[in-house]
Amino acid sequence: MSEQTSSTPDAPLDLSGIDVGEDLSPSQKAEVLLEALPWLRQFHGALVVVKYGGNAMIDDRLKAAFAEDMVFLRQVGLRPVIVHGGGPQISEMLGRLGIESEFRGGLRVTTPEAMDVVRMVLTGKVSRELVGLLNAHGPHAVGLSGEDGGLLRARRRHATVDGEAVDVGLVGDVVDVDPRAVQDLLDAGRIPVVSTVAPDILDPTQVLNVNADTAAAALAVALRARKLIVLTDVEGLYTSWPDRTSLVSEIAASALDALLPSLESGMVPKMEACLRAVRGGVREAHVIDGRVAHSVLMEVFTTKGIGTMVVPDSDGRLNPPTISTPTTSTPTTDGDPQ
Repeated sequence: MSEQTSSTPDAPLDLSGIDVGEDLSPSQKAEVLLEALPWLRQFHGALVVVKYGGNAMIDDRLKAAFAEDMVFLRQVGLRPVIVHGGGPQISEMLGRLGIESEFRGGLRVTTPEAMDVVRMVLTGKVSRELVGLLNAHGPHAVGLSGEDGGLLRARRRHATVDGEAVDVGLVGDVVDVDPRAVQDLLDAGRIPVVSTVAPDILDPTQVLNVNADTAAAALAVALRARKLIVLTDVEGLYTSWPDRTSLVSEIAASALDALLPSLESGMVPKMEACLRAVRGGVREAHVIDGRVAHSVLMEVFTTKGIGTMVVPDSDGRLNPPTISTPTTSTPTTDGDPQ
């Protein structure tokens, strides 16, 4: 493993909240732990980018479980990087301040006034809360935003409504990543927590609200991550929603590309992020159910895994299936930008 450990001793990791089965016998518990052994070996030293969102960042029990998962990954030799949004928290704060939220083409219209709130909530509330949860287990986490160290740069974008471009204000797409600030934290044994605001590449004094899913994918590519994991509020990708038997456990990039036009707007940026990641060199991208406590551990350390895994076409592990266009597809309320 290439990371350098911090000179500060780690606090013992409290795993009391991780249920390995109170009703299991000692031998059954041992089997659960032994199932993880080959994956612990395979992923030791691996860099994993995790996009944190949905109910996992609202429900207190799920927030605590997510923090435990991230510290667990670090303690067993992986190198997690967390990228987060904060749509619900931003909407709540805008409401409290009497600032109306407007969405066009699935994007929040971000005025200069709203951008101040976005920046405040992401970097000053959501990030600080998550860093605090992680650091309850020891001095592991450091928060930073896309503004810090030139980490992210973005270009303003427009929404498309009825085939026409519509101005959505200070909303941008990530166009450049300098991962050195994150890499420095990883080399110091820390868990970076990245807030998704970024300076405008054409006007560095202006900050833009960027999509957390696509920012996570861009960062995963720049860091040459082993995995991208996206938490959401559904079980994974369905080809024919609401038929729950159509849940896809694994899909090749070309098959996912063909399916994209049929997906609902909230799911599109997540699956596009997975595509961008695997086509940029990340070996696997996953969409998993963040409503399930410890879903990240289940994905990484069990044979069956959880959710949907996207792999490159050249992976050779899966022949792209024939996809019939569904009439409706996966519903989700977890949309970004925030």
